[in-house]
Amino acid sequence: MPRDLSSLFEPRGVVVTGVSSHPGKFGFVTLHNLLSCGYQGEVFAVGRENGTVLDQPVLASIEMLPDGAAELLVVCTPVSANEEILRAAAARGVRAVFVAAGGYSEAGDEGAAAEARLVDVANELDLVLAGPNGQGITSPPVGLCAQIVAPFPPPGRIGVASQSGNFVSAFQNYSKQTEVGISRSVSAGNAAATGIADYLEWFADDPQTTVGLCYLEGLTAGREFFERVREITMRMPVVVVKGGATSGGQLAAASHTGALASNDRIFDGMAQQAGMVRATNIESAFEAAATFATQPLPSGSGVLILTTAGGWGVVTADAVTAHRDLTLVPLPDDLLTAIDKMLPPRWSRNNPVDLAAGETRDTIPELLDMVAGHPDIDSVVQLGLGIQGNTAAMTRRGPFYPGHGLERIVGFHDRQERRYAQAAAAASINHQKPVLVASELAVTQPDNPMVAAVRETDRLCYSSADRAVTALGLLARYAAWRRARL
Repeated sequence: MPRDLSSLFEPRGVVVTGVSSHPGKFGFVTLHNLLSCGYQGEVFAVGRENGTVLDQPVLASIEMLPDGAAELLVVCTPVSANEEILRAAAARGVRAVFVAAGGYSEAGDEGAAAEARLVDVANELDLVLAGPNGQGITSPPVGLCAQIVAPFPPPGRIGVASQSGNFVSAFQNYSKQTEVGISRSVSAGNAAATGIADYLEWFADDPQTTVGLCYLEGLTAGREFFERVREITMRMPVVVVKGGATSGGQLAAASHTGALASNDRIFDGMAQQAGMVRATNIESAFEAAATFATQPLPSGSGVLILTTAGGWGVVTADAVTAHRDLTLVPLPDDLLTAIDKMLPPRWSRNNPVDLAAGETRDTIPELLDMVAGHPDIDSVVQLGLGIQGNTAAMTRRGPFYPGHGLERIVGFHDRQERRYAQAAAAASINHQKPVLVASELAVTQPDNPMVAAVRETDRLCYSSADRAVTALGLLARYAAWRRARL
């Protein structure tokens, strides 16, 4: 049975220890974040200072906490105090503990002994213990930000569990940039009692979560992890980044979280057999998770590229052709005939479908729906959008706007860009196929109306065709793995 982690991610109330008026201390920051991000439950502060911090009364001890008022305890106090704090908190009805404090197994033999005692106390009291040496927990659907750092991501469908707090922050930063949201996140720290597999199992049953995203540095029970994850991935895709792939990285992992990094070849084989989607870096991992969270799974490997200009199509065709999990589909005859009626003779008459600047007001939305609806096409990559919006932006900045009849054409360009983004999402939803939009404007001009409209459809605008193809390939790989086992 998966562990019940609801008291970590949806607690009835939260208490923070180690609160002081110093704004640089973990207790202050955690309290601030809990009070600032929309959490509706009760929040309690425990510390040595009398009076209030952030208008919150400071309790002198856990014993002053009202019975049953808080289910989650966030520990920002030193190692020496924490076992006693756990006992007092459990007596007041706390059911889960996140230990942000360091100084445990990552710090040597003495710290490892303290960590073992902490685990024993948690087990004795039947407490869920997260950490120690972790960054915190967020649960955007309920406004919970119980962490010692920023940012707080928008709500979405990605469940994050990481052995590095820094990478939790990285995934949250990407979430804020792209507006592809996160359902839950946890920095597992040393994972003394609650490990990555525990979080992933809970995510797989969580109605708020549709994809797991994790960073691993090492495993202490590789076979058990493999067996558990193999069951999880039949219910939910899991994207993983593995640190410690080299001898240098393994040494760094040991000093970072106390993790013993496993052999990378063995891990890679295990990940493939278990259906985990392994990404090569943090950026591609987030983009893969965002793709799983926002796109349907493809029913096959066949890709059609739709582009407003030739060069983009050429490099994307190279990327698709080079990817082992994707196929550049020959343009079906009936689709060629239908497109021929919509475009001037100079169009490419092949896949990639290069419009050669032959589109009219309705061409791109109609083509998107047509190609996505064709039974031989499993997914679509759309390129070259955003040009009209870019032109409109330059016109606005020029010396002749407003005036000279430019308002009308600027408005038209902006409206068309929004139509294109909405049409891509509609084609994907209507035909239940991935339709990915890629443009460098996603990072160079994120206020471009097309890019903004893609964000408003709760999808990702990929910053390059290569990155779109990489994410799509991982989507196709997982879909093929699942089909082979159903």
